[in-house]
Amino acid sequence: EDVPSQTFDNKDYFCGKETFPVYESVFTEEGETIRKIAIEIEKPPQIEIHVWTIRKGILRHFYVEKVSKREFEEFPYFKLITRTTLSQWKIFSEGEAQISQMCESRVCRTELEDLVKVLYLEKSEKGHC
Repeated sequence: EDVPSQTFDNKDYFCGKETFPVYESVFTEEGETIRKIAIEIEKPPQIEIHVWTIRKGILRHFYVEKVSKREFEEFPYFKLITRTTLSQWKIFSEGEAQISQMCESRVCRTELEDLVKVLYLEKSEKGHC
């Protein structure tokens, strides 16, 4: 027997909050690592891409760009890594602003990794909403 699956207008929900796809792209060129974290937002329909340039573990450059979904589909390298809520994305963005200042002069590999982990929703919490 097929178990009927719940659909919420083809959107995923986490504890009653809508979730949004998060993508990542990491590549290295000329000794620098370019790491991009992107979220797909529906209103307005766009992709917000946070770009980190890291050299020898130090965050050298950080900026945010917004592109249309059509433009984003033409970008290579991006893969879906998780879905997150807007509140988690806000925490990520605020943490990113702090880290970008803090890491201009020192190695911040673990801080950047920990910041990305904020986007992953704890599956075990689903029953504890």
